Amino acid sequence: MTIRRLVSAWREPGWERTLWIMFLAQMVSAIGFSNIFPFLPLYVESLGSSQGFSVEFLAGMVFSAQALTMMVASPIWGALADRYGRKLMVQRATFGGAVLLLLMGFVTTAEQLVLLRALQGLVTGTVAAANALVAAAAPRSRTGYAMGVIQVALWGGVAIGPLIGGFMADQWGYQSAFVLTAILLALSGLLVHYGVQEQFTPVLMSGGGRPLAFWVDWRHVLAMPGVPMTYAMRFLSHLGRMMIFPIAPLFIQLLLPTTDRVNSYAGLMIGLASAASTASALYLGRLGDRVGHKPVLVLSALVLSLLYVPQTFVTTAEQLLFLQLLAGFAAGGVIPSVSALLAGYTEPGEEGTVYGLDNSIGAAARALAPLVGASFALWFGLRSTFLATAAIFLLMFALAWWRLPDVKREK
Repeated sequence: MTIRRLVSAWREPGWERTLWIMFLAQMVSAIGFSNIFPFLPLYVESLGSSQGFSVEFLAGMVFSAQALTMMVASPIWGALADRYGRKLMVQRATFGGAVLLLLMGFVTTAEQLVLLRALQGLVTGTVAAANALVAAAAPRSRTGYAMGVIQVALWGGVAIGPLIGGFMADQWGYQSAFVLTAILLALSGLLVHYGVQEQFTPVLMSGGGRPLAFWVDWRHVLAMPGVPMTYAMRFLSHLGRMMIFPIAPLFIQLLLPTTDRVNSYAGLMIGLASAASTASALYLGRLGDRVGHKPVLVLSALVLSLLYVPQTFVTTAEQLLFLQLLAGFAAGGVIPSVSALLAGYTEPGEEGTVYGLDNSIGAAARALAPLVGASFALWFGLRSTFLATAAIFLLMFALAWWRLPDVKREK
């Protein structure tokens, strides 16, 4: 069905063509970026430090440096997208990422890897760019469906990428995964360049014609009812999901009788959860278009909270994988709901600014999550991280239920 829609969309220009071309481009780039997820801490360990830093510190910096620089750069790229085009921003993120990820495969110290990861955060941001492009193209009444499609592409890629990356790292070494990532990102950029036909009209700049008066646009967006709380939902969702990433290989290592396949199991855990999110995102996005995205978000956050509690007490890797699979189904309702709510609360023409800020807030959560997760693991043990994650999603449920305004749905 999806292949038939891709072929049909390619032949018939319109918003659905943009949607399905971006579906394919986003999936390819997500496979590439997520290739390296399972083994980054172990890659840092294999490189070693030239300045005497600890492996633990550098492993945390590999995640946090990229997220911190993306937090700074994303709002600026988003505002530029509203001035110069969203397609251009997608190409910048994919082609720039291809160059940087290729270089990461040839570094000789962990410090060099951290530097390139920081540059990656400044240059990339394919998710925000794709969201802005699709949100600008799709009718408001179909935003939930469109964001669900992009969510399927994202988590479908994240489901496949870690499996490939973990296997390649075990079989051919870490460098092979980085080379594959660079190839995939370049292919994604070429697909967008030749496949997407953007009908772009720059919006009137709210800064009185000043090209770089970004803060005026940001202030305008943040003043809209519902937007700050929706950004809080994004922050909590990323914080909860990413807290366990740094400790996952260590926790899986405790559950396995041998350490031979830790990379593969870590990739499988991420892949299963992402596959489940892929399966549920499109349905829950469409459901949100019918019944409202707030109820879908509220229920998904509650179910996620309940599913992370038993993960604290698992005794085998298989039990953890199963519960992560179920959590993935619930997570498929969170990200498209938040994206659709942002479109509903804001005005057409500001998609770049809206989703640039959105990506910045998500990056801030990703920068903080490894530190929070590692702190809980250090102070209270590895298992406590799952209870902390459950508490975060419970807070998200409560705030979404009581503080998010309803969105008037277009007929």
